[in-house]
Amino acid sequence: MRLGRGVNFGNALDARGEGEPGFRLEERYFDEVALAGFDTVRLPVRWSAHAAETPPYRIDPAFFDRVDRAVNGALRRGLNVVINVHHYDEVCAAPDQHEGRFLALWRQIAPRYADHSEPLCFELLNEPRDPMTPERWNGLAAKALAVVRESNPDRTVLIGPARMNDIDALAQLDLPQDDHLMATVHYYAPFAFTHQGAGWVKGADAWLGTRWGDDADRATVRRDLTTAAAWASEHGLPLFLGEFGTFSKAHAASRVEWTAFVRSEAERLGMSWAYWDFGTDFGVFNPDLNSWREPLRQALIPGHLRPLVSER
Repeated sequence: MRLGRGVNFGNALDARGEGEPGFRLEERYFDEVALAGFDTVRLPVRWSAHAAETPPYRIDPAFFDRVDRAVNGALRRGLNVVINVHHYDEVCAAPDQHEGRFLALWRQIAPRYADHSEPLCFELLNEPRDPMTPERWNGLAAKALAVVRESNPDRTVLIGPARMNDIDALAQLDLPQDDHLMATVHYYAPFAFTHQGAGWVKGADAWLGTRWGDDADRATVRRDLTTAAAWASEHGLPLFLGEFGTFSKAHAASRVEWTAFVRSEAERLGMSWAYWDFGTDFGVFNPDLNSWREPLRQALIPGHLRPLVSER
């Protein structure tokens, strides 16, 4: 299947803190997304924060209900949906100790949505990273895929490489033989531009004011995404650019130019994509004003003239 143009609903179902989510996901936002011309929503979900620590690692039914509402709300608007396992940092830090719990999450998630229509896809794990090696991730991904296939033999499953879904790690991604796979990568280069001023990145304030947009900048993006597209073509897989975006403190005009160029290059190369993110610190939508940040929206969906919910 093809996912087309998408957006991430970050910092909601994947919020790291306890209590209220970092971003309150309201069903009306799916209307905004559909009417703005997007095809897909990616729903990052931090299942590990809502599952028991001991076997059978039961996921909290109330949290499952929250995810259900989001999935069904998006599907009712005719949107494709990608749900993943997000922020399970412990499985990356200690894969041997957490393998059983990780697989147990998928033994619950996959059957829960087995009767849902094809526009729902699964992504096994967001940004597998050190100290989990590419080889260790390849093995764990194959086991998780086998778990999913017990209840969802034909559902599209997305798998990205180690090293945080980095394009340069694709060469080390070894996928099982399966007719319903899609590869996924993330792109935030150059990091000093896309993450300037980000409070969680040490030294990011020193990058404030970084611009983007000369010929060398564009050539780098073109080279990086072409590398990813060539790998996908060689392996006969569709490719999903599952995250790309710029932090809100980035230089505004450069931010729009970078977003438009990454999006257009991805489309030129046949990739589907999902911008990070909808309504938080990278957001294309301003929930406080209940309106789109139009320059960013136009960078992602150029020339789309359908009326928006917020304009009614």
